Amino acid sequence: MNIELSTLAPTQIYHLMTQTIIPRPIAWVLTDSEQGNYNLAPFSYFTPIASNPPLLMFSVGKKPSGEVKDTTRNVLETGRLVVHIAQQSMAESVTQTAATLDHGESEVEAAELELVDFEGFELPRVKDCPIAFGCKLHEVKEIGATPQSLIFAEIETVYLDDAVLGDRSDRLVVEALKVNPLSRLGGSQYATLDQVFSVARPE
Repeated sequence: MNIELSTLAPTQIYHLMTQTIIPRPIAWVLTDSEQGNYNLAPFSYFTPIASNPPLLMFSVGKKPSGEVKDTTRNVLETGRLVVHIAQQSMAESVTQTAATLDHGESEVEAAELELVDFEGFELPRVKDCPIAFGCKLHEVKEIGATPQSLIFAEIETVYLDDAVLGDRSDRLVVEALKVNPLSRLGGSQYATLDQVFSVARPE
């Protein structure tokens, strides 16, 4: 089957892309409004894009009403965010925080999630996530006909749960199966890792 995207509506293209670009990592993003309410939302159009400076990028759409989502609004107001990597056990909570709430309502409270201090960073982090990136806003770029907000976040500090670290003394090793990261497929589907293997790169 060959599909010409020019024949599809944007919603059809979205469903095609999310079912074929798989699996996708999930950025579970905590922000703080100027009113002091924590917003937490998942985004699977997400990737690392540079190491110097250390940048992450995720794409944020609009609310069904056409309004800017709280994540974008908060980041533009405060310039600070925490990007989490959630585990399989948190799938229900991640999904619950995808709900559209009125500005000022907290997904953290709605999902009954516990936050803890993020050492060396001004925002807290979700307690049960094994990885969290404390970031400052680098840039927001609007793209597309809708448009989407591409949020570029510069990593300042990283939290790693000791339980996901390997025992090598010569370098830092994060054990992927111990992280057990939740990843996104199409529709309402998620996936997790079941094995890790290596293939030597050519010299």
